[in-house]
Amino acid sequence: MKIDLTDTTASKINKALVQGRRAIGSPAVGMVLTLVIVTDEENAYDALKAASEASREHPSRTLVVIKRVSRSPRDRTTSRLDAEVRVGADAGTGETVILRLYGEVLNHAQSVVLPLLLPDAPVVAWWPVNAPLDPAQDPLGALAQRRVTDTYAAEQPIHELTARAEAYHPGDTDLSWTRITPWRSMLAAALDQVACEVTSAEVEGEEFNPSVELLAMWLAERLDVPVKRTLSPGPGLTGVRMETNCGPIVLDRADGSLATLSIQGQPDRAVALKRRETSELIAEELRRLDPDDTYAAALKFGVDRLGETVVHGPGSDGSSPSSSSASARSAEASDAASQDGSAQDQASSDAGGAGKSGAAKKASAKTPAKKAATK
Repeated sequence: MKIDLTDTTASKINKALVQGRRAIGSPAVGMVLTLVIVTDEENAYDALKAASEASREHPSRTLVVIKRVSRSPRDRTTSRLDAEVRVGADAGTGETVILRLYGEVLNHAQSVVLPLLLPDAPVVAWWPVNAPLDPAQDPLGALAQRRVTDTYAAEQPIHELTARAEAYHPGDTDLSWTRITPWRSMLAAALDQVACEVTSAEVEGEEFNPSVELLAMWLAERLDVPVKRTLSPGPGLTGVRMETNCGPIVLDRADGSLATLSIQGQPDRAVALKRRETSELIAEELRRLDPDDTYAAALKFGVDRLGETVVHGPGSDGSSPSSSSASARSAEASDAASQDGSAQDQASSDAGGAGKSGAAKKASAKTPAKKAATK
């Protein structure tokens, strides 16, 4: 069911939602969150389609905020709000409200969105394109517990990663990070199978793909080894190679769907690593609303530090810099990816804390610790 409202208000939109629910015979509200999509007219259709498919897993009220640019000075001084309300089969398993803002109301989008939020339900803000440099300080982002951006859609994706690191607030996340969840899970599982020292790593992927940099930064931050980033024709990520004192560990995906995992002394294995649709990515992000500390640590590692030999200073107990065997390192990486690796659907947030130290102690009990290489 669709209800079109021209030159309307938030109060009339709420009444239309109630009217629509009663008309289809479901007056109760069964949504679990509010998803606010901030986009332009060009990308609204694709974003709404992805959100509608994700609503099968997360029934939600979807508010699509489209800021229309007025052509004449007179129109810019005239405020108007048009809305399209969708319920029932036209809105998936939730409710959809498409808001088109004109004139002065463009600068006060939060005042339009606020009355339409579900009471006592979490809010997620998503910018498919043209995300603000600091989403947490954006008026719409300030309403949300989780703020989703996509650096892949930026004009300069790699520079965008640096800007995201400088403006990071707990609750920020990036679909470029979500795309590498299966890779992180598979690499952590591969490291759990060996008891060798990882000395270096190389991540291969197409140019201007921030997921490649994020995966490289994650490996460098977790394993404390230099990680090199190399270019390939794509599509997307094409391979990861980790050098150990027991031989290389290689995860290679040349066709964008099926990968091959090679570990020294073991037969090669075929691994499903298909490139996922936007609806799958946004559905994964909606499964968790707590801050992603693992993403924050990888992001703040810095693109400019890739390829360096990472040396940590003495710990709080005054001990000198050292590293455990690859088992201990893999335990850290596995803990970082375990919460998302079970179904390859959810990024880890607890790996940087107590879980990390516990896993490292357990792994180091199996294998003697080895001195890390320093600069």
